[in-house]
Amino acid sequence: MSAAGTTEHVVVIGAGIAGLAAAHRLVGRGARVTVLEASGRVGGKLLPGEIAGARVDLGAESMLARRPEAVTLAREVGLGDRLRPPATATASLWTRGALRPMPKGHVMGVPGTAAALAGVLSDEGLARIARDADLPRTEVGDDVAVGAYVAERLGREVVDRLVEPLLGGVYAGDAYRISMRSAVPQLFDVARTHTSLTEGVREIQAKAAANQATGPVFMGIDGGVGSLPLAVAESVRARGGEILTDAPVTELRRAGADGWRIVGGDRVLHADSVVVAVPAPAAAALLRAEAPAAAADLAAVEYASMALVTLAYRRADAALPAGSGFLVPPVDGRTIKASTFASQKWGWIAEGTPDVVVVRTSVGRHGETEILSREDADLVDVSRHDLREATGLTATPVETRVTRWTDGLPQYPVGHHARVARIRAHLAALPGLAVCGAQYDGVGIPACVASAYAAVDKIHGDDRGVQQLTAHPVQSLHGGAGE
Repeated sequence: MSAAGTTEHVVVIGAGIAGLAAAHRLVGRGARVTVLEASGRVGGKLLPGEIAGARVDLGAESMLARRPEAVTLAREVGLGDRLRPPATATASLWTRGALRPMPKGHVMGVPGTAAALAGVLSDEGLARIARDADLPRTEVGDDVAVGAYVAERLGREVVDRLVEPLLGGVYAGDAYRISMRSAVPQLFDVARTHTSLTEGVREIQAKAAANQATGPVFMGIDGGVGSLPLAVAESVRARGGEILTDAPVTELRRAGADGWRIVGGDRVLHADSVVVAVPAPAAAALLRAEAPAAAADLAAVEYASMALVTLAYRRADAALPAGSGFLVPPVDGRTIKASTFASQKWGWIAEGTPDVVVVRTSVGRHGETEILSREDADLVDVSRHDLREATGLTATPVETRVTRWTDGLPQYPVGHHARVARIRAHLAALPGLAVCGAQYDGVGIPACVASAYAAVDKIHGDDRGVQQLTAHPVQSLHGGAGE
C-alpha cells in the first residue's frame, strides 16, 4: 500500500479482459494505474474484426448473462444499450451422419433421464444410462475426470456424443482429462453426495427451476464482444489510467518492504502493488525470481491451440439450416469441431449486412498439432468440405479469414483446483501482488472479470473474492452452438 497521503500506484501486467477489468476496478477506487501490454493491442482473446463488410468477432463471441460480472462491466463502460441476446437459441449436433437437435434436460451433456438424449444416442446407449440407478456408488475423491466418471455411471456413448463436444467447445480439451471439480463443479458436488448421477442431475435441475432467473442465458454486444475490452480501456484512460501497448515486462522484483520494481521495455516503474494478468507461461517467467514455487506450478499449465475460420457468402447462394449452428463430437471423425451460423445467431450481422451470410468454424484441440500446421487455405478447404457434408452448403465464399489462437485455452486437468490453491498459497507471502486470468478459476468472460476483481481485493487486503471464485465454463473460442 502507498504511504499515507499519497496515491497508490498499481501496475497491471497484461491488457486482456482480466487485466483491463482489474485496471477499471482500481481506477474506480482512486488508484493511479499503469497497464503494460506486450502485444500491439488490448483485448487478448476478445478480437473484433470485419469480413465482407460485416462486423464480427474473431475470438470469443458471447458471454454468460446469468452470471453478472461481464454484463455489469459492459454497462459500466457505456455498452448497456448495445447488449444483445442471440437471435436464436436453437442448436444442433452433427453426429451419426446428420444434424440432430441439441438435447435439452442435461447438465453439460449429462442427462437426468435417458429420454433426454433420445435421437442422439443409440438404443444401446440409452439403455446403458438406465443402469445408473442400479450401480454401486462411484467414489470421486478429491477430484475426478468428467469423462471417466460419467462413462462409468452412464456409459461412454454419453461422453463421446454429448459431454465431449460440449466440454471440448469450452476448453478445446479432452473430457477424459478435464477436472469435474473445476470445470463442472455442480456435477462434482452431486457426485460426492449421490449414488445415482442421474438422480443428482435431476436435483440440480429442480433447484435451477425453483430459482429460475429471467432473461437470456447468453449475451452478445452489437458489433461483437470484442468491443468490450476497447470500451473498458477507453474508460480506464478517461479516468486517468495509463495503458501502454508494445510494452513487454521483462523483470518483476520486490523493491524494499513495500513496493515493486517493474522493467517494461525501456521503462523502469516502481509500484505499490502489481496485478499479473498474463497467461501462465508468461506469469511463470515473471514470478520465477520472487516466487519460484508458484512459477513452477504455472509453468506446468498446459494450453490448447485452435483456429477459427470465418467465411462470408452471398445470401442468395447460402441457404443454411435453422438455428445458431452445431457442435461436432470428435468420435465422428470430422475435422471441424463446431460451427456458428453467425448471421443467424447475431441480429446485428444480419441487419448490418443483409446480403451477406457469415459462418465460422473451429478446428484444433489439445494435442491436435497436425491440423494447425496446415496453411490457411487448407483450413478453409476442410471447413468448406465439412460444412458441405453437414448442411449442403456448396457455394464459394466471397471472403475468408483464418484466425489462429496459439496456446489460446488453458487446460483444467484433474487436480487443477489444487494447483491453483498452491499458486495462491505461495503468493500469499508477497504483499501487494495478485494474479488473475483464465488459467485460474474459469475461462469464460465473467469468470475472468471475477478473477480480476478478486485480485484487486487481494492487494487491498481482502481475500473474500478469491474464496468465492467458482469456474463457469460457458464461453469459448470455438464459438459453436454450445455457447
